[in-house]
Amino acid sequence: MNPYVMAFHEIDHKWRTAVGGKGVNLGELTTISGIQVPEGFCVTTKAFKESFESNADYQTLLQELRLLKADDRGKIGAVGRDIREIILEAKIPEGVLKGLFDCLAKYGMNSAYAVRSSATVEDLPHASFAGQQDTFLNIKGKDAILEHIRKCWASLFTDRAVIYRIQNGFDHYKVYLSVIIQRMIFSQASGILFTADPVTSNRKVLSIDAGFGLGEALVSGLVSADNYKVRGGGIVNKRISEKKVAVNAQKKGGTEEREIEPNRQCLEALTDEQVLELEKIGRKIEAYFDHPQDIEWCLADGSFYIVQSRPITTLYPIPEAERSLENHVYVSVGHQQMMTDPMKPLGLSIYMLTTPAPMRTAGGRLFVDVTAPLSSSEGRKNLINTLGQSDPLIKDALLTAAEQEGFVKSIKEHRRGKHNKAVPPVDFQPQMENDPAIVSELIRSSQAKIHDLKQNIQTKSGSDLFLFIQEDIKKLRKSLSDPQSMRLIMAAQNASSWINEYMNQWLDEKNPADTLSQSVPNNITSEMGLALLDVADAIRPYPEIIDYLQQVTEDDFLEEIVKFEGGQKVQEAICSYLDKYGMRCSGEIDMTKARWLERPAFLIPMILNNIKNFELNASKRIFEKGRHAAFKKEQELINRVKALPNGEQKAEKTQQMISLIRDFSGYREYPKYVMINHYFIYKQALLKEAKLLVKSNVIEKEEDIYYLTFEELHEAVINYQLDYQIISERKSEHRLYEKLNPPRVITSNGEIITGEYKTRNLPENAIAGLAVSSGNIEGRARVILNIEDADLEDGDILITSFTDPSWTPLFVSIKGLVTEVGGLMTHGAVIAREYGLPAVVGVENATRIIRDGQRIRVNGTEGYIELL
Repeated sequence: MNPYVMAFHEIDHKWRTAVGGKGVNLGELTTISGIQVPEGFCVTTKAFKESFESNADYQTLLQELRLLKADDRGKIGAVGRDIREIILEAKIPEGVLKGLFDCLAKYGMNSAYAVRSSATVEDLPHASFAGQQDTFLNIKGKDAILEHIRKCWASLFTDRAVIYRIQNGFDHYKVYLSVIIQRMIFSQASGILFTADPVTSNRKVLSIDAGFGLGEALVSGLVSADNYKVRGGGIVNKRISEKKVAVNAQKKGGTEEREIEPNRQCLEALTDEQVLELEKIGRKIEAYFDHPQDIEWCLADGSFYIVQSRPITTLYPIPEAERSLENHVYVSVGHQQMMTDPMKPLGLSIYMLTTPAPMRTAGGRLFVDVTAPLSSSEGRKNLINTLGQSDPLIKDALLTAAEQEGFVKSIKEHRRGKHNKAVPPVDFQPQMENDPAIVSELIRSSQAKIHDLKQNIQTKSGSDLFLFIQEDIKKLRKSLSDPQSMRLIMAAQNASSWINEYMNQWLDEKNPADTLSQSVPNNITSEMGLALLDVADAIRPYPEIIDYLQQVTEDDFLEEIVKFEGGQKVQEAICSYLDKYGMRCSGEIDMTKARWLERPAFLIPMILNNIKNFELNASKRIFEKGRHAAFKKEQELINRVKALPNGEQKAEKTQQMISLIRDFSGYREYPKYVMINHYFIYKQALLKEAKLLVKSNVIEKEEDIYYLTFEELHEAVINYQLDYQIISERKSEHRLYEKLNPPRVITSNGEIITGEYKTRNLPENAIAGLAVSSGNIEGRARVILNIEDADLEDGDILITSFTDPSWTPLFVSIKGLVTEVGGLMTHGAVIAREYGLPAVVGVENATRIIRDGQRIRVNGTEGYIELL
């Protein structure tokens, strides 16, 4: 076998480093029975290496490129241009030329060829590199082929290719290029075939784009393609476009655009029979590669030729479950928990142990299998109403899934009760004694359990530690679903619904429960935001410390701060805050996320914002202002209700409901606070085991354990052995998952079902969302994606993807809230109501539509944002 050239039939997956992604895929395609691939060969990466590895100028420029970042656009352009010039003028070694010319003689020296780039890091399942390197069609003659081989090599260093590699973490030194020389097919029609619908992600639906002539017209966007959707041997949708131009081959070589005759422009590029033949070809190729494929095809003389196939990298993964012939519907947990970032395996497995719900994972996120309740009429009603209260987009998506004929099979009547217990009806009205002492007792009991856990876990290590954590998680899970705790939360929630419904009916008053919820007692999360104002007060008298904090980037600042005047007092204030709230952080349901206790510097921007935006004792004033607003609203409502027919009776019921809101609604945040406390205690204990694994060279650093499940980590601790490749692969997977946008609802077919807000009259330039906290506010939008980047001024409106409890300290500075994710009872909504902030959540693409600094108006009563 020649080291510089390889025929397609000599290539399989073992040769990726020699022929790149496209080359390997073409080699594999040639082995599939019934698939026609135009013959050809690859000029290997060895030819590329030997042409430049001894070129000193090339190596110097490559090292220079290696030091650049993605935003160094000007420098990337200059260095890339110099490298391309070296490549285009390079002398190709004699051995490479001999191998090349021998192959051309075999396949036809004067034949026409397509000359394509094939990089060693493209067409991977997690990074396609589509369009990053160049392709040249209808190249004739050895001199022209040599010229275009150099052009393919040079295309490795275009600006877009270099930036793509930097953004995806690929080392320029470890990326090489092979060049494909493939016999040219002069096609009457060509196009792209996706074996999964790229719009809905449905793996059962195949999508075909087709146009006249060569495929370049479609790829370059010169024409709109005909599109066919095919499912199970039938065309389910067809869109025929007007195709005014085609790209065709020239006799002398190269290609040209030609206008299509007017009477042919609206003709179909394919017959129905040809479409269905392509479906069979696509499914055969997909089955071979065992992954949905993006396939380039062309039609010549009545036969289909496949010129490329690569994995589709943009599909959201299907939640992992046992293979089943039945369809399943999954709902995102992250959209309910206000954390749509991917979780690491250890965090996923701990959360899955904590919840009794039927959890599945996909793309580093958690999903609940809701097929069972959807399959009965009563269960469906309860599920959709419950989730719909929280997130109307999920409700609408589930309605769409349920209405797909035959998608979810009905279950027998005797099984319904079992499934319905998981989702209580929203109008469930528990009988609850209106006694605030119940909350105090639940909090006291939880604190005692946390104290005992901290004491007892210190005596555990090795396998005993894992068994101890497993047992504690069982207790935690039981306490999180404690009937008394759940009744209390439901009582407050239903009281809010009752007040909003009847005050609207009796008094034409919209959402008064929002005002009544302000400054309620025992809300551990809102108290956390106010407590950070008190920390700012402790620092405020010491200008030297404020100046020092503005320079801090490391987490050891608490040790240094005592050197300043007032440093001891400031250190005590911050440590006291961390002692109570330090186990919290952004994305806290993922145990592996860095906590404030681990990274206290995270708090500094928020503390400095508080010093800048507030005066002394602001926490007390804010709390009293909210409490006064709630009391005033309570008195107003009672007086107005008393004036109604049967007023005394209605007022008594209204007073009961208001008392439930005031006494119990603050507790809703507490169970999660308890869970996060437990998680942090587990984490500290597991990191001690990680230190031992590092000392024994089982892992490289302590954080490596985050990429193992709880069970895998247990095995590693028992055996002191681990295949480190698992961790490396999962780190790569996690980087991929960070780029994915999780759906609210996805099916076992991979179909992403999106919900919509029901049509309503909105002002011009308004964006619809879900109203979760009443009021109207106008101000400056601050688009903030990471909490550590927050630089807010009093009166700003926070625009972000999602908020969890760690964002609460920012809420004291803002006057309104807009998030892309969330529902009526999710964290941001609850705290916004308590602080009296107008808020709209579930606003699709809010962080992209609303510009940072733009003036906007938030209508938290009706649920929309106006761009002013």
